[in-house]
Amino acid sequence: MTGAMIELRNVHVDYLVQRHGMRSIKSYLTSFGSKRLLERKHILHDVDLRINAGECFGIIGRNGSGKSTLLRLLAGIVEPTSGHVRINGKVAPMLALGVGLEPEMSGWENVRLCRMLMGNSQIGMDGVRAYVASFSGLSEADLEMQVKRYSTGMMARLGFAIATATDPDILLIDEVLAVGDVAFQRQCYARIDELKARGCTIVFVTHMLSEIQRICDRAACMENGTVVKVGNTHEVGVHYHGLLGIDA
Repeated sequence: MTGAMIELRNVHVDYLVQRHGMRSIKSYLTSFGSKRLLERKHILHDVDLRINAGECFGIIGRNGSGKSTLLRLLAGIVEPTSGHVRINGKVAPMLALGVGLEPEMSGWENVRLCRMLMGNSQIGMDGVRAYVASFSGLSEADLEMQVKRYSTGMMARLGFAIATATDPDILLIDEVLAVGDVAFQRQCYARIDELKARGCTIVFVTHMLSEIQRICDRAACMENGTVVKVGNTHEVGVHYHGLLGIDA
């Protein structure tokens, strides 16, 4: 597969947020219907990005730089306010912990729900169940339990196993490798390497440069809601360290 799997041109994402100062029912009611009640906050702006087929692409930046919003945009959770977003292929998102998992449902119920939402019906469900149980290391009792009872590590195991149970065209990963023990992290890296070898396009978001350099071919650095540098992982790492005031 060749060409761009993901292409963003002049993308903007704005949120309407409540202004400060609404501290009482009276102030809320007297401002209801007024433009003073809400203000527009620019989360992403002027984002241009192209990610090629089969590429493992890293997105790095400080907290609040717009990384997770960009990933949610690619997952279809967030709509652009303006600009053009083109995604070629089936997307499997492994976003921040708890996102995409229904807390009131059991682990197994989440497996079925997530597979259907990702375009996979009951076909092949036995194989998916076997993979999820084996990869996650969760017991049958764990998987029959409501997800709201899970630890963060258990949620990471379940979420990553669901997202990688089949071979997606595009895999989105947000910080999940920072959770869990060393053995689970190695297991995740091995699965990522396997998906890369099969031609899966991977977008990996983190604020840890070492993880970007471990698995990515190219990367982008974000700052204040926009992409400020795109290049190989070394070039982007130097730029990122410069933002942090660290010598490369």
